[in-house]
Amino acid sequence: MTANPIDLPRTIRRHELRQIVPLADSTIYEMEQRGEFPRRYALSSRCVVWDLAEVEAWLAERRAKPVQRAPFPDVALRKARPVKAKDRGR
Repeated sequence: MTANPIDLPRTIRRHELRQIVPLADSTIYEMEQRGEFPRRYALSSRCVVWDLAEVEAWLAERRAKPVQRAPFPDVALRKARPVKAKDRGR
């Protein structure tokens, strides 16, 4: 009688996550709290892991979206160092 191997999810630890996702630990933690990053699982009081499939899916989703750039500020509206009007005499 042969038993089917249980299909367990592959998990990664923090040092492996850092190699895959180039974000600081504090940024990852904040994104987890907001629901923007896959949640960690506590294996013990000192060991946390992430599901590799969830992290890879998150990366693929981020790569598919275009980066939203902030518009350039209108320097004519700034309060400090206002833009001088052009000299019309010339």
